[in-house]
Order: sequence, then C-alpha cells, then structure tokens
Amino acid sequence: MPQGQPSVVPDDGLTTRQRRNRPLVLVHTGTGKGKSTAAFGLALRAWTQGWPIGVFQFVKSAKWRVGEENALKVLGASGEGGTVAWHKMGEGWSWIQRAGDDGASAQQTNEWKAREGWEQVKRDLAAETYRLYVLDEFAYPLHWGWIDTDEVVAVLRDRPGTQHVVITGRNAPQALLDCADLVTDMTKVKHPMDAGQKGQKGIEW
Repeated sequence: MPQGQPSVVPDDGLTTRQRRNRPLVLVHTGTGKGKSTAAFGLALRAWTQGWPIGVFQFVKSAKWRVGEENALKVLGASGEGGTVAWHKMGEGWSWIQRAGDDGASAQQTNEWKAREGWEQVKRDLAAETYRLYVLDEFAYPLHWGWIDTDEVVAVLRDRPGTQHVVITGRNAPQALLDCADLVTDMTKVKHPMDAGQKGQKGIEW
C-alpha cells in the first residue's frame, strides 16, 4: 500500500502511531465539479474499514437521488462493512417532524432546517456516534450566515475521540479553512455545461 512521507515532522511529543491516527477535518471547496464525489469516495474507504458513517446533506433537495446515496445505503445494510446513516435537509431530516406551513418564507424554513441539522451533528459528535461525518454542501449555510462559523470551528476543534469530518461546498469561510487539516480547492478548468450540455445520469447523479 503506498504511504506518503511527511515533509516535516513536528516536535509535538506524539508517536508516529498517535500522529497517524489523529482525527482530521477535511474541506472540499471551490468552483469545480467533484467536491461531493470525493467526499463520498472517502466514505467508501471508511465503509471498507468498518467505520460507522453519518451523511448529512445540507441544501440539496430531497428529490435529488444521487447515485452514491443508493450505493452507500446498500453497502451499509450489507453487514460487510460499516453502517451508513443518510440524512437530507430537504426531507425535513430524519429526527424531526416536517416543518409545517406557519407562514415562514422558504428561506426562513431552510435556515431553520440547516440549524436543526447542525444541532444534530453536534449531538452526534458529542456522543461519538460516527467515525466519519460527511457534511455535504455544509459550506453554503456557513457562507450565507445561517450557521455561525466560529461555533462550528470550536465544536470541531473540541470534538472527542477519533471522529473525522469532511465538509463540502463552495465559498467555505476562511476560518473553517484555517482550522481544517486538509483543504482541497476544486478549480474548474473546463465543463460540458460551458458548451451548453446539461447534466446526465451516471455523471452528475
């Protein structure tokens, strides 16, 4: 198995094993395609290791059936690897009742749902429910100010145990990038949509 060699080994008193097993915060941001795809690929690796996985899809509509959702749910139920719990904001999340029509605007409702999703993530982090958290499109509610970035950074910094968190979405706030262990900026060089081609099955979903 290929193993990368660090260019610098800090004098932090940790053993190689301790440093290798340190929990990570990963951020996939930028204007290019592939941020969520890369995060779900990481989830496949985590499933192979037998890790419990929690996927929280912020922003995306419940009507969008991404291929990775079906695949990871089947794998999670197979009993051969880790478990997979999949939650969508567009479905009102799985732990709260669907918000009723109380006269609130669509944006207010979405803000409330996003905050509820983050509150559940906080509870799961405190309980060490999962080994890998995929917070898909979570950078958006941070960028829009729906969720306080400083609070997110503090919760991630102080999370217990060995819990890895990967966050995707454009315009990730600088404070989140600063606290992350790995940041990948997906830059678009060329895209079929530039030539007028719409998304297609097997590629976009």
